[in-house]
Amino acid sequence: MACRDMGKCENAAREVRGKTLNHNVFAKHLDLASTKSIKEFAKNILKEEHHIDVLINNAAVMRCPHWKTEDGFEMQFGVNHLGHFLLTNLLLDRLKESGQSRIINVSSLAHIVGEIDFQDLNWEKKKYDTKAAYCQSKLANVLFTNELAKRLQGTGVTVNSLHPGVADTELGRHTGMHQSAFSSTVLAPIFWFVIKSAKQAAQSSVFLAVDEDLQGTSGKYFNALKEKEPAKQALDEVSAQKLWEASARLVHLDEALQECSL
Repeated sequence: MACRDMGKCENAAREVRGKTLNHNVFAKHLDLASTKSIKEFAKNILKEEHHIDVLINNAAVMRCPHWKTEDGFEMQFGVNHLGHFLLTNLLLDRLKESGQSRIINVSSLAHIVGEIDFQDLNWEKKKYDTKAAYCQSKLANVLFTNELAKRLQGTGVTVNSLHPGVADTELGRHTGMHQSAFSSTVLAPIFWFVIKSAKQAAQSSVFLAVDEDLQGTSGKYFNALKEKEPAKQALDEVSAQKLWEASARLVHLDEALQECSL
């Protein structure tokens, strides 16, 4: 379990160990807002783990203020896309060596209104729009999945993306919904019918990780345990390749791969 907040991570790991009686559950520090942290985590995993059977890229920040990552990236694009892009690539050879491994990228239905601004990926030139920035990052998740699937053909490793549903977690803490009296009194009863618990929302990730019928399925998008067609812009192969190349430059992928191989 790779988490930024080690207190919460240790508590969650302890709970899993207690409920499953599986003592092979470990908490590791990983801050996706720091390429230094990502590289340190990858080095540690590559040193300690001989197999990586499943990688679930689940972390996200949603509609936060105009914050920057440690490396100067816009926070939502940096954490939700670039962090997972770098982490996945640093672990990719081990995933290939493990055989029949699976990568799951947690996106969002918000990707359907996302647009990739290749002229200003990190919101340095235009007025910041936190909602648009989030949607861009979620579209990037699907484009990354599709391009990675192409690059993994013939390796036995698959990668798919998904929309987990609206979950009752702290992800929406920056939206103001929790502080709104209108939301609390009027919308809350409605949301009660559609909001999933964290456990329910995790089922799509678990399904993609373990379902035997999905062996060999790659480059697909899932919603509510079913394969769905993503937004039109998410299927743009030119944009997917362009985003990959831009992401590789931003995170200095070649240098990071060399550093983690030493």
